Amino acid sequence: MDINDLKKIGLIIKIGDKPLQVLNFSHGRTAQRKATVKTKLRNLITGQVLEKTFNSGDEIREADIKKEKASFLYKSGNEFYFLNPKNFEQFTVPQNLLGEKTNFLKDGLEIVVLYFEDQPISVELPKKVDLKVVSAPPALKGNSVNKPSKIATLETGLSLSVPIFVEENDIVRVNTETGEYVERILN
Repeated sequence: MDINDLKKIGLIIKIGDKPLQVLNFSHGRTAQRKATVKTKLRNLITGQVLEKTFNSGDEIREADIKKEKASFLYKSGNEFYFLNPKNFEQFTVPQNLLGEKTNFLKDGLEIVVLYFEDQPISVELPKKVDLKVVSAPPALKGNSVNKPSKIATLETGLSLSVPIFVEENDIVRVNTETGEYVERILN
């Protein structure tokens, strides 16, 4: 691979023995010098974000990442338990590797697990998930100007801004990339 391949946001490369995901990319060039690329990378094992500059001619290797489907089972302490539907084996992924994705994990949710050297390192969520509202303050009469909203708490513990017509026990669709309300699903 060459440095221009780094412009694929989300690409996972290997530096040393670490899998790093490209989060940001910008070209740089100064007079009389080779092209450079500045990147922001996330270490998929530790979650640490770092900046690295690559020069034209640097050798870049794509990480060998295996993807497999799995279902979320439950959480115990800081461990999240998943089921591999092929062999029905359970495995765990620590909370620190999942980060904010834990806000969208509910029982039975189908996800994709990323493996690096046979170790689960992260999960890919569906673009949208449907979650139950467990608490939402009642709408106030007369509060209907300028797209009024209120904060609701969902079954996973996530709190987000929803329109005032959303009530407790409603099912809402949430964008897992932005963490924002998409729509209310009729029961």
